[in-house]
Amino acid sequence: MTPQRIISSRTWAELFVLALIWGGVFLAVRLALDEVPFVTSVAHRVFWAAIILWIYVWLRGLSVPRDRRTWIALLVMGCLNNVIPFSLMAWGQLHIESGLASVFNSATAIFGVIIAALILADERLTMRKVVGSLIGFFGVATAIGLESLRNFDITSLAQLAVVAGTISYGFAGVWARINLSALTPQVAAAGMLTGSSIVMVPAAFVIDGVPSFDLSATALGAIAYYVIFATAGAYLLYYRILAAAGSANLMVVTLLMPPISIMLGALVLDETLSTNVYVGLAFLALGLTILDGRLLARLRR
Repeated sequence: MTPQRIISSRTWAELFVLALIWGGVFLAVRLALDEVPFVTSVAHRVFWAAIILWIYVWLRGLSVPRDRRTWIALLVMGCLNNVIPFSLMAWGQLHIESGLASVFNSATAIFGVIIAALILADERLTMRKVVGSLIGFFGVATAIGLESLRNFDITSLAQLAVVAGTISYGFAGVWARINLSALTPQVAAAGMLTGSSIVMVPAAFVIDGVPSFDLSATALGAIAYYVIFATAGAYLLYYRILAAAGSANLMVVTLLMPPISIMLGALVLDETLSTNVYVGLAFLALGLTILDGRLLARLRR
């Protein structure tokens, strides 16, 4: 068994900060969508964040890839990790609560484990992973609700769109491991966002027209938040924590994001969620805990 990594108080604080940042992104996206079409909203997010990260790469003097194969891989990564999930989730938030979107987003680790096991030879699907994934799936189904599936409407479609976005995240993780492991994380993130911009900026002009910056302070602040903090800044903080704490400890972020998003949605947007959403979140949290495995190991000891 791989020994659990001991992390510092500072790294724990950074974990909670990252959870707060990503927990707030669902509220920020929803506020921006009141004035900005969802395609343009995503284009803002990836384009300006890419510029910020390239400035960081330049200041740090990091090596930038020049071969065609790497840039094609970054373009695909941008589609899997940004274009598809950001677009599906932004559209979905037009029809469902921001807190509910964050609950579905927490299933990313569940789908990531399944997809990795299906594609990567060294990612065995152990009994623990099977049980954790099944409980997580049950949590997603519970949050959606049988009534939504029986009476299929635009809300049901929006819920499935957000879930599809989390599946795309799962494929992105596998793609990055296969094709981008040789790049430094900061360069990979900047390149990925550049690939996303190549797709989303033209799409925004074609679908929504020339972006308007005649927006309220609320919308501008929301865009600034999810560009600077929830995308560019969060990627840098994520990789810093990854190096210090390891991927297993980042599960804490996944578990903390939904309660933060639900609380913010209730306070700012006056959102209320049905009981089945909270029950589904509880099952998702249980599934993620089982996937993590450390609590079970401690109980056995």
